[in-house]
Amino acid sequence: MADEQPKIIVDSDWKAQAQAEKERLAAKEAAAKPPAASPGGSPGTPQATAEEAEPTLFEELLRMLATQALLYMGAFPDPSTGQAVLSPEMAKLHIDMLGELEAKTKGNLSEHESKTLTSYLYELRMQYVEVSREIARLIKEGKIRPGSGQGGVSVAGSGAIPQNPTML
Repeated sequence: MADEQPKIIVDSDWKAQAQAEKERLAAKEAAAKPPAASPGGSPGTPQATAEEAEPTLFEELLRMLATQALLYMGAFPDPSTGQAVLSPEMAKLHIDMLGELEAKTKGNLSEHESKTLTSYLYELRMQYVEVSREIARLIKEGKIRPGSGQGGVSVAGSGAIPQNPTML
């Protein structure tokens, strides 16, 4: 009895059944889709896809991370305090998270999602460099001082840091 091994039954055509089901679903989906037509009515011009018309959850994730990076670069005030938040280290963290998303999703994004991510990263990196230089200059001049916590700084006056929150 101890030498008995469990009997394994292999259904050899399960792959064929799965493939046939995929083909049936694809055919059903293709039949349900109306032919693409442009808003102008010319049949040769493809209409914008639903993916481009509505933001995806992935794009909302990108927007959320970009907004957090902008918040930590002082682009707009913290809603609870009304003060600009300057924390280059936290801004860099959010920018780095977007960079990691770009690396991990390479080849798996739609063209629109890929362009959006690349655009956000470029704009945020450029703004990060600009803000970091301005913070260093203001610290050197004594107008702001390094703060405590997560790489933050205390701002004596507002408007000292370049702002460009319109990228979103």
